[in-house]
Amino acid sequence: MKKLFLFIGILFALNATSQTQYEKGMMKAFDLWSKGKDMEAANLFERISQAEKDNWIPAYYVGYINVLSAFGVKDEAKLKAKLEKAEEFLGIALSIKPNNPEVMIIQALHNTAYIAFDGQKYGMSLSMKNSEILGKALKLAPNNPRVILQKAEWDMGSAKYFGQPTDPYCKDIKRALELAKKENVTTEFAPSWGKDRAEQVLKQSCGE
Repeated sequence: MKKLFLFIGILFALNATSQTQYEKGMMKAFDLWSKGKDMEAANLFERISQAEKDNWIPAYYVGYINVLSAFGVKDEAKLKAKLEKAEEFLGIALSIKPNNPEVMIIQALHNTAYIAFDGQKYGMSLSMKNSEILGKALKLAPNNPRVILQKAEWDMGSAKYFGQPTDPYCKDIKRALELAKKENVTTEFAPSWGKDRAEQVLKQSCGE
């Protein structure tokens, strides 16, 4: 699951002489992440977050990396440690920028990590929360490719679980892909992933 979400590090072609400490730190963190040094990257994002108290983006990446790394963990104590760290920093990100759809979809992914670990234990309580979170995120950002993609994947997973067809959601994955291709992210280091994942889902689940 981790490999499905991990994207190649976002590196910006900035003039080294004009980079701020924030820019240098963020680029170093993305570089670590792109090299598979996930926890080193998360730790650096955490230090940046502590220095950039009015910026939600570093905290977002602390949460995102910890959520991704929780998938596939077999030990519940280790799983909880990662997801509790993620929850803490996603909460920080939301305290800086409330009702942020980018953060909300990672909250839903956070819940999904628990469900993937033990569906019988966590499925009933967290599935409804996920539907609510993703529904709200979609209302707030109906043209955000990551929001559309995450909701469609969640709906696909639910459909599979109940033995229902997943085809109806392929159109949403296609829409997410088209929006991702056209997206112009103007905020430095803001989330921009989605294209590769949408292509992968289309290939695996929609036969395209």
